[in-house]
Amino acid sequence: MTTFAERLKEEIEYSGLTRKELAYSANIKPRALDMYLGTQESMPPADVAVRLAKALNVTVEYLVTGENANKKSVSSKKNIEDELLSLSPQTKHFIETVIHLFTSYEGK
Repeated sequence: MTTFAERLKEEIEYSGLTRKELAYSANIKPRALDMYLGTQESMPPADVAVRLAKALNVTVEYLVTGENANKKSVSSKKNIEDELLSLSPQTKHFIETVIHLFTSYEGK
């Protein structure tokens, strides 16, 4: 079973954020983040856990307990739009083709 610190480290690595960037994004001091990443089992207060989860785009439940198969939080419409806009033209074309195939199939 993984600890809060292990899950936090894993999600930081996965996110591509530096510790300093995450601390800034979650509005906590880098020293506090280091404490939560330390070897001691140090859990942050609930409001800090919420901000960390939001900054890492994971659910608070996953970050705190390790439970919840769907660990990713629901992205905001703006985040989804940003992600779609950043896709390569080839990927956009592929997605449009798949959507077209599904929507034309439903009409039959």
